[in-house]
Amino acid sequence: MRYHLDTIPVWDAVKLEGECPLCALRRHNEVIDVDRYLGASVMEPDTRIQVNALGFCPRHQELLYKQQNRLGHALMMHTHLKETMQRLSPVLKQAQKGEIKRPSLLKRGGEGEDALSAAARKIREMTGSCILCRSIEENTNRYAYTLLHLYQTDSAFREAFRKSKGVCLKDMALLMEMARTELKGDTLRDFIRDLCDAVERSLAKLEGDLEGFTLKFDYRNADKPWGDSRGSLERTVNKLRGWCLGEEPWPQ
Repeated sequence: MRYHLDTIPVWDAVKLEGECPLCALRRHNEVIDVDRYLGASVMEPDTRIQVNALGFCPRHQELLYKQQNRLGHALMMHTHLKETMQRLSPVLKQAQKGEIKRPSLLKRGGEGEDALSAAARKIREMTGSCILCRSIEENTNRYAYTLLHLYQTDSAFREAFRKSKGVCLKDMALLMEMARTELKGDTLRDFIRDLCDAVERSLAKLEGDLEGFTLKFDYRNADKPWGDSRGSLERTVNKLRGWCLGEEPWPQ
């Protein structure tokens, strides 16, 4: 898949000097999308069709609910509920009247599944999708592609990336996988080296900061300066699994 380039946001994210520019962009898009889905787009037919089909995961339901737009939220959920009921009805009927086998006779991967297993799988599929998660993932992939393009073509960006804190481990895996197909030869090797160096350097700094944070709870260190240990718990969690704690990674 080829993505269109959007270089300015990626540059802006790197200049924030946070733990992960892709996390910052992901959160920025999430905030925009939550607001958009409860704004004018709530009445757009295309949007409603997608929402009806995919729904929202628990996290994004919570974010939508916190927007305090009960009417917009209810309108979307009403049509989503009706479509879910329509899709669910034949599944439940089949589950009740179809053949049910002992678990030991079922095969993995859906092959040979009985009516009850098929119903459970279909219900799990209905409850496992999220239109916001899909949108955010698509945008993050586009920004990852743009980051690789900038590294390959812009020497100033390459130098800024070398000096950065790299990315979180989750997005490190994404960039490694994408780099295999988008970069070649020396550029690929240089990128992987710079990525690994930046992340390892950042992790080492976090380890020291987090140790300093824990030592501050000893009364003997009460007068010891905090240094960079403040916020090290949140930064460590965000580095290991992607942003989820502490200050917003993208200034509002």
